[in-house]
Amino acid sequence: MKRTAFRRSAARLSAVAAVAALALTGCSRVSGDGSAPAAAHRFRDLTYAEDLRVSDAEQRLVAGCMVRHGFRYWTERPLSLAESRPLGYVQDDVRWARTYGYGSRITAKEDLARLHNPNSAYRKGLSTTRKTAYDTALDGGRQAELLRTDVPGGGEVRKQTGGCDGEAERQLYGDPQTWFRLDTTASNLRPLYVGKLLHDRRFTAAVHAWSACMKRAGHPYRDPDAARQATREHPAVHPRAEEARSFAAETRIAVADATCARQVSLKSVGQDREAHYLARLDGEYGARLDAYRQVRLRALERAERIVPART
Repeated sequence: MKRTAFRRSAARLSAVAAVAALALTGCSRVSGDGSAPAAAHRFRDLTYAEDLRVSDAEQRLVAGCMVRHGFRYWTERPLSLAESRPLGYVQDDVRWARTYGYGSRITAKEDLARLHNPNSAYRKGLSTTRKTAYDTALDGGRQAELLRTDVPGGGEVRKQTGGCDGEAERQLYGDPQTWFRLDTTASNLRPLYVGKLLHDRRFTAAVHAWSACMKRAGHPYRDPDAARQATREHPAVHPRAEEARSFAAETRIAVADATCARQVSLKSVGQDREAHYLARLDGEYGARLDAYRQVRLRALERAERIVPART
């Protein structure tokens, strides 16, 4: 079964991928050095809370569709809004870090929810014939439509769409092929500039300032990814007391990380430089990004009529 009930932006990233996860900034901003000003886009990006609401609405639509096909389907939301917050390369919210560290307990909570996903258990209990019917109802099965689109920078990606998954996407985003093309573009622009961002003079200077701040705080790490990785060097399963000690250590480093990031303005520098490099792609991809944002805003309007905001 390809669909799970829970989505969360991955925090476990390599250094390059983690830098690429800097929040995509509003492109109406001008880079700090005054060069390559970003285009004035007409539509804004969704916040993570709004994005989560759209995802929840999609699950609600899938559930209703599956019931109409004669199956049970559960939509569960194991995480609160705060717990669902994406953890990018730079995390400068000290209060969040003090409560959640780097999110290890949130990840454990997600893993437990996936392990006990009632949809998986329900499908497992079906007969072979009913399993096939369930899969066909959910995603169209082998007869699902195959979509194709180009990826920025070269290559092609494919996606099968159908069943209740496809119906839910259509209700929220409209034409499947158009949405697939727009979503693929927006999701694959960062590899086109992340190498330049990694070596950007202002960004690397901010990372070095962060590192110096962390060293003064007793945590000598070269960058935020190294600090985060250091907290994961412990067994996945261990006694409660050991878990508590590991989480306390994780929290200390995460709080120092967020404090230093705030002191040296690492997040704002990263966002500014990302906007700078993204602006250079506007000539080729700006119109498509505007269309992507417009479709997402329309999806949000529809989602607001389907599900409440997560709290």
